[in-house]
Amino acid sequence: MTMPNLSGTVPSLGDFDGNELLNRAIVAYYDDIAAAAGRSGHSRSATLDIVHDLYLKLSARPEILRDKRSLKSYLCQAAVNLGIDRFRKESFEARLFSGTEEEAQAVPADNASPDRALEIEARIVVLRDAIAQLPARRRAVFILHRLHQLSQDEIAMKLNISRNMVDRHLRRAFAHCLDRLMGAEMELSTWSWSR
Repeated sequence: MTMPNLSGTVPSLGDFDGNELLNRAIVAYYDDIAAAAGRSGHSRSATLDIVHDLYLKLSARPEILRDKRSLKSYLCQAAVNLGIDRFRKESFEARLFSGTEEEAQAVPADNASPDRALEIEARIVVLRDAIAQLPARRRAVFILHRLHQLSQDEIAMKLNISRNMVDRHLRRAFAHCLDRLMGAEMELSTWSWSR
């Protein structure tokens, strides 16, 4: 099968199966997509992660590519949007997981109602389960950093891995925990609206 002309009119999904069209478009426009994702200030490795995430999202639903006038424009804009989402998520994570345990305990209680106390307990259970679901190395890095308050350099030396790997484990652990907490929040809000 010959390579489609992706620069002009986009072939319909009838010409190629959706994943084949996506694969060919990613190969043809990889550098442009990465450049678009990187323009928002992400590191090279984060940019490549964004392109990978874009591919995974689209490969799960290749019909999205149907009737797009320009695959290149669509893929570049989608990468930019994912980059913005990543910045927002990282900013939220930084606020969520910043500070020490002592600082968290110093925040005065708001005399939570029994319902609020149950919600907090549910979140703690979700967070514990999320941490337990992490791969062993990632869980160890997360626990050493959050509970034992070791620096990333100390963790790298202790586990004999690079500092970049420690950073990657922490980012992915935070993202996993955050996803689980946000999913639980959605379930709680759906449940409370249905009462």
